Amino acid sequence: MNSARHQGSTEITELILEAAANARSEIGFVDKQPATGKAVNWPIDCNIGPGLEGAIACESKVGYVNGTDGLLSYRGYDIFELCAHSTYEEVSFLLLHGHLPTRTELYAYEQKLIRYRHMNKTLRLLMSFPVEEMNAMAAMRMGTIFMRREFSDIDQEQAKPDFNDAISADEDSIAMETKPHGDSRAIYEFKKKKKRRKKSSPELDDASGLEACYHLIAGVPTITAAISRLRQGLMPYEPLNDLSHAANLFYMFNGRRPTAIEERVLDVTLILHADHGMNASTFAAMVVASTLSDIYFSVGSGIAALNGPLHGGANERVLHTLREVGSPERAKAWVKRSLKENQKIPGFGHRVYKTYDPRARILGPLAKYRCLGCAVDIQQLINTAENVEHEVVGSLGKDKKIFPNVDYYSGVVYTRLGIDPAMFTPLFAVSRVAGWTARVLEYMQNNRIFRPRALYTGKFNLPFTNLDER
Repeated sequence: MNSARHQGSTEITELILEAAANARSEIGFVDKQPATGKAVNWPIDCNIGPGLEGAIACESKVGYVNGTDGLLSYRGYDIFELCAHSTYEEVSFLLLHGHLPTRTELYAYEQKLIRYRHMNKTLRLLMSFPVEEMNAMAAMRMGTIFMRREFSDIDQEQAKPDFNDAISADEDSIAMETKPHGDSRAIYEFKKKKKRRKKSSPELDDASGLEACYHLIAGVPTITAAISRLRQGLMPYEPLNDLSHAANLFYMFNGRRPTAIEERVLDVTLILHADHGMNASTFAAMVVASTLSDIYFSVGSGIAALNGPLHGGANERVLHTLREVGSPERAKAWVKRSLKENQKIPGFGHRVYKTYDPRARILGPLAKYRCLGCAVDIQQLINTAENVEHEVVGSLGKDKKIFPNVDYYSGVVYTRLGIDPAMFTPLFAVSRVAGWTARVLEYMQNNRIFRPRALYTGKFNLPFTNLDER
């Protein structure tokens, strides 16, 4: 356990462990998982629905989701254990490297994150745009492009790819009617030999390795907090070197050092959002990386996917919904009316989980935790959330397996931490950068460009009609 960091927040640890015990008790948990997952013998058969639903695209050791039993693990470590005993720095290192860091490794990693928080050139470019008029996610994606410029030399003329080194970047030269053979690599791919180029600075990275991942994990929080400040017409705060990842993020948002409780709660939310299987934003990042683009562009694609209302932003909608309900006393009638009108209630149900989302099991107690600062209106919001949950689960939980998901209580937690609702989805991305980059690095070790097929359902052999005759 990271005892030094968790001093002053032992009650948070107890809340998480209690949530873990409740989860295992309610689902009749037994350790059904084998010690190691099975290797895949490609090609494989699977049932595929529209949008690639059910498709198996790759193998991964980064994270595992069991939606039936409500289990989530990173690199084999249960999410409850990580939230109770670890920190975001340890967890992001684990996702990237495949093992928990030693004390020496953790110190070296933390020092790099501290160093890479400072991005004067990136912030100067960001401040030259009308960020206060922009969607926060759009500004965030733009910020990662500016990071790409500051931390890598890939945009310089000398770094332009040599197209003589490429045989083909796509597989359209192969008849798509042929069946997949399950080859481990694309038949047409870049040659092994890389063009050597002289770097203009030893600090610059090639935008495709671990250092680029470190830059993004450290830098995206700085960008996000700066965007929050700029949207308020205020100047960004300079990162502080003596604060943890979560504490520094809190400081850059609010302009004050967090309490031990505030730091720990934000740290836990970052851990909970760090990875979650092959979701839409992770897939988007991996598709871009598979073309041999770089990690900055890949993360930018993940941010763009997360911006879509079907993926990110649900916790913000939950907050608006709870305010619409108005009070705990109105929850029962509101839920009854919504269900009668077949309205979807934000924060409930999940594409994967058929039981209570394990992340929501942790966020619920954190949202209600009495020692986290709370105004009167926020307390009413919490009481309303509890009553709405009671009514929805009572009506839909047993038969339709609809329970709170990660978004239901996360917005309440962020609100108690003084974060504006417009920044909820960017905060999601701040955490998920670790998962995006870890899965990109893993996939690139045995890369094959993503190239699904579409079934043509259009017409054939139509006669061409001259323009004047149409």
